[in-house]
Amino acid sequence: MAKKTTKKAATKKTGRKLSSTVEAAEKLAQSAKKSIIKPEAEDPISDVDAVKKLNDAREAIVQELRKSIVGMDQVIDETLIAIFSRGHGLLEGVPGLAKTLLVSSIAKTLSLTFKRIQFTPDLMPSDITGSEILQDDPETGQRQFMFSKGPIFANIVLADEINRTPPKTQAALLEAMQEKIVSAGGDDYELDPPFFVLATQNPLEMEGTYPLPEAQLDRFFYKLKISYPEPHHMHEIMDRTTRREEPEAGMVLDRDQILVMRDTARSVPIARAVQDYAIRLTLATHPDTPHANPLTQQYVRFGASPRGTQTLVIGGKVSALLNGRVHVSCEDIRAFMLPALRHRVLLNFEGEAERIDTDTILEAIMKDTPEPSE
Repeated sequence: MAKKTTKKAATKKTGRKLSSTVEAAEKLAQSAKKSIIKPEAEDPISDVDAVKKLNDAREAIVQELRKSIVGMDQVIDETLIAIFSRGHGLLEGVPGLAKTLLVSSIAKTLSLTFKRIQFTPDLMPSDITGSEILQDDPETGQRQFMFSKGPIFANIVLADEINRTPPKTQAALLEAMQEKIVSAGGDDYELDPPFFVLATQNPLEMEGTYPLPEAQLDRFFYKLKISYPEPHHMHEIMDRTTRREEPEAGMVLDRDQILVMRDTARSVPIARAVQDYAIRLTLATHPDTPHANPLTQQYVRFGASPRGTQTLVIGGKVSALLNGRVHVSCEDIRAFMLPALRHRVLLNFEGEAERIDTDTILEAIMKDTPEPSE
């Protein structure tokens, strides 16, 4: 009798879990309908079709970007996930790899305003946030201070070579990234959502630069890396850019749809076991925990912060939604672990001396960390 009672209790418990997951998925699908499907549509649409619409939107964005961007599908996916996760990106790559073209093309497909800021050693905080200027009021004829908005007042901002400007200017940008407001003259000016900053770093010529400290690096959702294009991609780039007219990406989504999609992504359910998997991956980057990987114990000084786990979970939710699913899998967590944690792992002296790449450590962690059995 005792065994039968335990089995029934387990069945009821499992039923409650399945019921809550189904309810969460239904709630997600209902909110998803508002993002791509027009409210005035008369024909009813199923929940599965609603989520598929979101996946189709993602495919349409990628197809449009491929018109002007060649061989950067992984970076495109990572950038889109950062945008829909309400995060910011740090992009690393040598000059001439179309970083500016990538960001401006994404802004065009999403119908968002775009501004580029070239960071230099003499750039002041007011040069990016804006400043108060004395102007004549056309109605009263009196002079008064008016706030002139800087280039940071855009939906997508490219902070080019952020490590070449002093910490004071870096801090002004990072404050706006975190708080979504700009303070000037005792007043606060809100930045219009969605607000996304993609900061670039040039890995060459590091002399005379101002590297971002670890605490500020941690505020970036992803750190993306652009590698040099393959020979067949180079041929395609030459064919497209040496003609009379270059292809341009077209509009796919508008601002309101993006805002709803961001909110919808937060509603994607994640199983407790999958969330535990993300936590164990993060703890494996800490050398002083039982979950530490052997490479972590040898080469790492500090591991990823709780923001790293948040990035894995939120990025997994957005990844699942954009791929037409209403639940997060372990594959979603692993797929974007490198951009989520590579800038959050601090090497020790031995790791720095041997020039260990943090990606090598993270790949070993993914290989050695078992997935949940259920």
